[in-house]
Amino acid sequence: MDSNRQTTQAPDPPPPSLPAHARLTLNRCNLPAVILGSLTYQQHPVDLELDGIAPLHTPLLRNLDAIPEPRARARHFQDYMRWRFLLDLPEEAGLTQGRRGRAKADYQRMVRGWSFDSDGREGAVLKRWVESRFGLLARHHAGPLHGRGSETYLRYVAAGTQGLYATNALESQLDLLYTYGQYELQRRDPGRTHLRLYRGINRIDEHELLERVGRHRYRVLLNNLNSFTSERERADEFGDYILETEVPRPKVFFYNRLLPDLLKGEDEYVVIGGVYEVRISVL
Repeated sequence: MDSNRQTTQAPDPPPPSLPAHARLTLNRCNLPAVILGSLTYQQHPVDLELDGIAPLHTPLLRNLDAIPEPRARARHFQDYMRWRFLLDLPEEAGLTQGRRGRAKADYQRMVRGWSFDSDGREGAVLKRWVESRFGLLARHHAGPLHGRGSETYLRYVAAGTQGLYATNALESQLDLLYTYGQYELQRRDPGRTHLRLYRGINRIDEHELLERVGRHRYRVLLNNLNSFTSERERADEFGDYILETEVPRPKVFFYNRLLPDLLKGEDEYVVIGGVYEVRISVL
């Protein structure tokens, strides 16, 4: 036997990627779902850009650059949305007399609806938007969505479809809301790559557990859209345990301070999902 032979250890297994059943092969941004939904992306994020949105709205972004105060920028953004999508003029947007009520189904209605009930119609619209734009499939909506033929899944699809029906370019409104939110996060804190956020839970199996990596650390598959808070003490109001994680800044879809007159409170963040490493603790 060769006494000089050295035993080699097997390399560590790669971190879990986004499972195939949780993603689409196509999306509408600059990274495929298998990458942007992976643990590697959480650790090493890059900017996410929705196809064609920034070039299409260059005048908005240029005007925002010239406004120093955040609340004034928020008002300018909301004015731009009213002008661009004719939100105050539903007839000019093509909505007929019988469908004028659908004019109220705008980006603000979606955000308010999510805050009230993320498993409602507005929540279904937002999760379907994430599927289309980022390729991350919803995992839960009023129940687990593990089978495309299940009653729960069919209800989810129906709610999302009904929520989009006869609206005024609603998905494009959400595209621009995401783009504006990313603009503000970068402008207010240049160079910041992650936000430490918290979520109250009652047990770890509320999420799809992929791997346990320590006494209190797990790798989990989050729903494609999730509510978090920036205040650890607030998370305790929603569960007995605190799920803590580092959220890539490009995965923040919306946060309450973005449009301060729209929602009460300043600490909720709506976060795009995928694979995350998280820490579980007790307050």
